[in-house]
Amino acid sequence: MPDVLDEVLRQAQDLGFFGPRPISEQRAHAEHFVTLALAGVDLDPSLRYLDLGSGGGLPGLVVGLVVPASTGTLLDSRRVRAEFLGEAVDRLGLADRITVVHVRAEDAARDPAHRERYQLVTARSFAAPPVTAESAVAFLAPSGRLVVSEPPEAPPGRWDAAALAELGLTAPTVAHEAGATAAVFQRRGPLDPRWPRKRGIPEKRPLW
Repeated sequence: MPDVLDEVLRQAQDLGFFGPRPISEQRAHAEHFVTLALAGVDLDPSLRYLDLGSGGGLPGLVVGLVVPASTGTLLDSRRVRAEFLGEAVDRLGLADRITVVHVRAEDAARDPAHRERYQLVTARSFAAPPVTAESAVAFLAPSGRLVVSEPPEAPPGRWDAAALAELGLTAPTVAHEAGATAAVFQRRGPLDPRWPRKRGIPEKRPLW
């Protein structure tokens, strides 16, 4: 019997949401990334997570499948991707636990339904480091974790410790598993009401 997740990911690739690498490799990379993301996360009570710029559903769909008690939000600002994700969630039988939200991250982060609501936020190819950090921080519950997929050999200075501290995030811990690399951040202290700035500003005037 064909694997439903593989079928969903192939469709996403056909629609241009993923690059040309074989789906088996992209799925394996996402699964290893999720292992890094969940390392040390308290899954009791059940995990509440958000996948930032979810696109074709990696890694957000994988988290939902790996953690059966989890409640997830797949966030994407592009309508065509959000519509695809809604169909994918239905096909995978996850509609009772995973919600698809079509909105800009800066706007969603100001919505009480999402602000400071998630133990885990994941990001794969969402945006440049300063935009990702600023967009993500307001979604995190106190002590919540942001996990960003990284190139295997990230250049020095990719993440600015002083700017991260201003946002209320720790400097990253970089973890590796079977070809997947992740930068892991923890939210610390109260959330500053400045973050994130208005729509488009994090991109136009990045913090570093």
